[in-house]
Amino acid sequence: MKINKISVAKRARVIAVGVSLAAVSALAAPTAVAADSAAKPSTAQLAKASDAVLDANIGGTAWYTDAKSGKVVVTVDTTVSAAEIAKIKKQAGAEAGSLQIKRTNGKFSKMVAGGEAIYTGGARCSLGFNVTGGGGYYALTAGHCTNIGAVWTFAGGNATRVASVFPGADHGVIQHSNPANADGRVYLYNGTYRDIVNATTPGIGQFVERTGSTTGYRNGRVTGLNATVNYGGGQLVYGLIQTNVCAQPGDSGGPLFSGNTGHGLLSGGSGNCTVGGTTFYEPVLRPLTQYGLSIL
Repeated sequence: MKINKISVAKRARVIAVGVSLAAVSALAAPTAVAADSAAKPSTAQLAKASDAVLDANIGGTAWYTDAKSGKVVVTVDTTVSAAEIAKIKKQAGAEAGSLQIKRTNGKFSKMVAGGEAIYTGGARCSLGFNVTGGGGYYALTAGHCTNIGAVWTFAGGNATRVASVFPGADHGVIQHSNPANADGRVYLYNGTYRDIVNATTPGIGQFVERTGSTTGYRNGRVTGLNATVNYGGGQLVYGLIQTNVCAQPGDSGGPLFSGNTGHGLLSGGSGNCTVGGTTFYEPVLRPLTQYGLSIL
C-alpha cells in the first residue's frame, strides 16, 4: 500500500477506543566503580545473549535488552517449562549470566475475541488511532486483527483493510468509507474523550494509559523497549513496547497513550485485569512513518 502526502484535518466523532509480559558475583575490585564496570557485559555480549533467546525459539517468551542494568530481560509465561528455560541458558552459553529471567501470569496471546467494537465475522478487536494521509482517512489497529478480515464494522460505519502486517510487526490500516467517522480522540470509558495530537516512543518507567473494548481504561508503566515477543508457531514480533498494564482478549489493537500523545497499538500479552499481567504494543510511529500518515 502507498499513501501519499499527509493532510491533517479534524472530523466528527467515532469512538477510538482500546478496541485486542541473577545477580552476578565478581571478584573484589579496588573500587565500587571498577566492580560495577567489570560486572557489566559489553554491547556485543548482550547482543549475543539476545540472539541466543531468539535461536532457542521458545513460544511464550519475550525479551529486551536493558543496557543500564547490563541484562537481557527475558519474560516467560506459564507455558514455559524449567527445561525450556534451561535450553535458553544453554543456548546463551558463556553469556547466560547476562540473562534475567522473569515469570508472568497466564499465556502470551494476541488477544482476539468474538464480539463487537470493531469486528469482522466472529472476531472482535479494538480501534487504536484515527489517522490521515494523502487526502484519505484511516484507522490503525493490530495487524493480527486485520489479517483475519478485509472489512471491519463498528457503531455507525465500516472500514476496509488497505495494509496488514503480522508477524514481524503488528499493525493494520483500515480506510473509513465515510471520512466523517474519523476522530482524533480516544474514549476513556467514563463518558469523556482524550484528544490525541501527536505521537512519540515512551521512556522506560513512564506512566502510560490504554483503553480497550473489553476492559475499558487502564494504566501502568513502561517496563521495556524494543522487546521481541515469541507468540509460538513462528509468530515473532520485534521492536515492541512492554508494559505492566493489564489487558484481555478483544482489547487488541487499542491505543497506548499518555496525556495527549499516542504511543502504540496493543499487540498481545498475558494475564488479565484481575491478576495483572504483561502487555506489548506496536510502536505507533512504525505505521505512521511507513505509510506517511499523521494522527488526526
